[in-house]
Amino acid sequence: MPSNNKSILITGCSTGIGYCVAKGLQERGYRVFATARRTESVEALDKEGLESLHLDLDDSDSIRAAVDEVLERSGGELYALFNNGAYGIPGAVEDLSRETLRTQFETNVFGWQELTNLIIPVMRRQGYGRIIQNSSVLGFVAMPFRGAYNASKFAIEGLSDTLRLELADTDIHISLVEPGPILSQFRATGVKMLEKHIDIENSIHHDKYIGVLARLKKEGPAVPFTLPPEAVLKKVIHALEARHPKTRYYVTFPTYLFGYLKRLLPDRLMDKILASAGGGGKR
Repeated sequence: MPSNNKSILITGCSTGIGYCVAKGLQERGYRVFATARRTESVEALDKEGLESLHLDLDDSDSIRAAVDEVLERSGGELYALFNNGAYGIPGAVEDLSRETLRTQFETNVFGWQELTNLIIPVMRRQGYGRIIQNSSVLGFVAMPFRGAYNASKFAIEGLSDTLRLELADTDIHISLVEPGPILSQFRATGVKMLEKHIDIENSIHHDKYIGVLARLKKEGPAVPFTLPPEAVLKKVIHALEARHPKTRYYVTFPTYLFGYLKRLLPDRLMDKILASAGGGGKR
């Protein structure tokens, strides 16, 4: 499908899924506006030949400035938005402070929705658009010690489903991509966030946190069925180019498996499976 006249704004492009999708779509002929939070990341993206901008999802001024700059460069049009920039704060729910939850939601939810709400009027004026949300298998099933991230992705799922209903009479399509384990810097960031936000030494879950840290610091794939970020790129391309894009795109075997089991099993049995898979089962 020819894409030379189609532009897309992507968040979180410094590494992993965002970087892979930005490069892949540029090679496919899209005009990619690749954004990142850190100045050095923007500079690195520039050197890669990407049209890059600074965008900090925790900062409303940064979000507005990035949108203004993109629209100025694009002549006021934008075919698609890929909300991807996010991270996880590991920790048991009882160890999550109000401020920690707020921090998680600022980036993973509030920043995404503020950016999306600035782009929707552009798409309404032009009469079309695609909004793709990079959610997670943890957007529809929960695992222990991932409560803040689980909650943020459940929130994105709810907002996206509602937005899809509200835009049903337009040619603006909303799709959720729901990856399981993907090779990225996500675990390395998780180590920093756990050590920053959780009082490990004084937690009743101290021993389990040691296990969580060991898993996060493990070299290579930490769990079976981990895929490279190109698996997400494939789904994003379909969401961009299909006449009738799917509302949800599963990525990786665990997503398909848990999606099936969630529909099939009673909650108590599903809880046992998820607790075991997430490292939160009883000793």
